[in-house]
Amino acid sequence: MKRRTVLGAAFAGALATPAGTARAAGPGPSVSKQQTTRLDAQAIYFVSYDGLVNNNSFQKNGLFTYQGHQYAAWYTSTGAAVIGRRVLGGSSWSAVTLAHRLKSSDSHNVISMGVSRIDGRLHITMDSHSDGFFYVKSVAGLLDDPGTTPWTPAVLGAVQTSLDGLPLTSQFTYPQFVQTPEGGLQLSYRVGVSGNGRNALAEYDGSGWTALGEWSSSTGTYTSAHGSSTARNMYLHGIDYDAGGRLHAFFTWREQSASVMCSSGGITNHDTGYVHSTDRGRTWRNDAGALVATTGSSDTVAVTDSGLVVDSLDPDHSLMNQESQWTDSAGLPHAIISYVPGRFGQCTTDYVADRTANGRAFHLRKNSAGTWQKTEIPVALNSSQRTKLVLDTYDNAYAVLPYGRIAGASKASGYSDWALLHDGSGLNAFGEVVVDELRAKADNVLSFMYQETSSGTTPSALHVVDFALPA
Repeated sequence: MKRRTVLGAAFAGALATPAGTARAAGPGPSVSKQQTTRLDAQAIYFVSYDGLVNNNSFQKNGLFTYQGHQYAAWYTSTGAAVIGRRVLGGSSWSAVTLAHRLKSSDSHNVISMGVSRIDGRLHITMDSHSDGFFYVKSVAGLLDDPGTTPWTPAVLGAVQTSLDGLPLTSQFTYPQFVQTPEGGLQLSYRVGVSGNGRNALAEYDGSGWTALGEWSSSTGTYTSAHGSSTARNMYLHGIDYDAGGRLHAFFTWREQSASVMCSSGGITNHDTGYVHSTDRGRTWRNDAGALVATTGSSDTVAVTDSGLVVDSLDPDHSLMNQESQWTDSAGLPHAIISYVPGRFGQCTTDYVADRTANGRAFHLRKNSAGTWQKTEIPVALNSSQRTKLVLDTYDNAYAVLPYGRIAGASKASGYSDWALLHDGSGLNAFGEVVVDELRAKADNVLSFMYQETSSGTTPSALHVVDFALPA
C-alpha cells in the first residue's frame, strides 16, 4: 500500500518520548475484598446479544475514578440514564438522573464516560447502536473539585444529539473515551454496522470537538478455507495511551459473509491484530513500525495489509471480539483474547454453546525482546462472554472472568503461573463486568461494576465491588 510520512514537527516530542521504565520486581498478584456498594436495587434487566446494557465489558469508562471520587453510569428499571458518584472508599452513592430514557432493549446501547483534564469536564455518550447518539458535556471544572461542587442535573448539562454541533455519523456505535497525554480527550467509535463498518476518532481540546476521521477499512477480500468475504469491520479490544504517549489498539476482524465459516452457527471473527500510533492517532503503524494508515484519508488499516496479525486464528473457533487490553510500565502491550481451542475440535457449530462448554481465555503479550507470547488461563470460561485485563503497579496481570471470578499471574514468572484468586462466590453476577481502569492505577484497587442475575425483564441489583491489590 502507499506509504506516507508521519505528521511534522508538532508531534516530534511525542515520537521521541521513551516508552517508560520497567519496574523493579515486587510481590506477586493478590486480591483482598474490601467492600461492596449498591448503585441501584432495581436496575434495568434484559438480555440481548448475550449481555446486559449496564454490564458490557467493552463499555469503556462506565465506571472510573478521578480526583478521589468514583463515577458510575447505568440505566434504572424505567430506562432512565443515571450518573452516580462517591468518595473513594465511601459506602453511599449520590445519583443524578439525566433527561434521557433508553430508547430500545438493546444491550449495545451502553453509557460511556470520559474526562477532559484540560478543563475538568465530564463527557458522556449513550444509547446508540448503528444509529444516532446522545451526548452530555458538564460545566468546566466539575470534576476538579468534587468535594465542593453540587451534584445536580444542571452542572451535567443538556442532552445533545451531536458533539456540540459536530454530528459525526448517523451510524454510531461503541464509544470509547481516551485521555490524551496533554489533557485533552479523544472519542473512538464505529461508523457503519457489524460486518461493514470503520473505526474513527474525534478529539476535544478544551475549546471544541474536531473529527479526525476514519482509520480502518471495511473493504478488501478475506479468504478462508471455506469461502471469501469482501466486507467487514474491525472490532477493538481497546484503545489506550501508555506512559510514553504511544497509542495502542488490539483488534479482531468480523467478516460480513458467513461463507468464511465451517458452520453457519459459528461467528465470523478471525485473527488478533495490533497497531499503534506515535502521533495521537493521526497515523497508524503495524507491530514492525511500518506505516499502514493515515486517519481521515483513503489509506486506512485494511485486512489485506501485512504485519497486522500477532495471533493467527481462522473463523472456526468462535473468537470473541472487543475483549480487553492494557499496557505495562515499560509500554509493552498486553491483551486478553478468548476462543474454543483446537483440542475441542476444529469447527464450532453454535458459538454461544461451544464457548460456554469449551471456551478459554488467553493472555497475549509482547515481551521485552519484542516477541509475542500467548498463555492459556487455566480457568474454564463457562460462559460465552468476555474477560477484562488489569495490570497492577508491579505489572502482575489479573483476568476478571465472567461471573466476577479473578485469576492472576506474576510478572516474575513471565506470566506462566495463572491461577484463580477469587471464585466470584457471593456476587451472583450475571456475566461480564465493567472495570474501573483508572482506579487500578490511582490507588491499587481492582474495582468493578456487576449486575445480579435475574430472568426475563425483572430488574436486579447493580453493585460495585472493590478488591485491594498489592501496594
